[in-house]
Amino acid sequence: MTKSELIQRIAELNPHLYQRDVERIVSTIFDEIADALARGDRVELRGFGAFSVKARGARIGRNPRTGAAVQVSEKSIPFFKTGKQLRERLNEA
Repeated sequence: MTKSELIQRIAELNPHLYQRDVERIVSTIFDEIADALARGDRVELRGFGAFSVKARGARIGRNPRTGAAVQVSEKSIPFFKTGKQLRERLNEA
C-alpha cells in the first residue's frame, strides 16, 4: 500500500473528513515519526510495532562490479519491530 492509497482508504472510511485534511494528518504523523527517529528517539505504536534507530559500524565492503575493497562509513538505519497484536493478526490462518 502506498501513502496515497492509505490516504484514499482513510478518506473512504471517514466520509465526514475532507481528503486534504486526511492527507495533512497522514503527512504530519509520518513527519513526526521521522523527526523523532532523527533525534534518536523510539516511536512505539501499541499493538502495531516500534520504530527505532540502530547504528551500523564502519566496515570494509566490496564493490560488486570490480570486487575491490571499499571503506563503508558508519551510519544510522531505521529499524521496525512488529508488535505482538500485529504478529498474531498476520499469523492467523
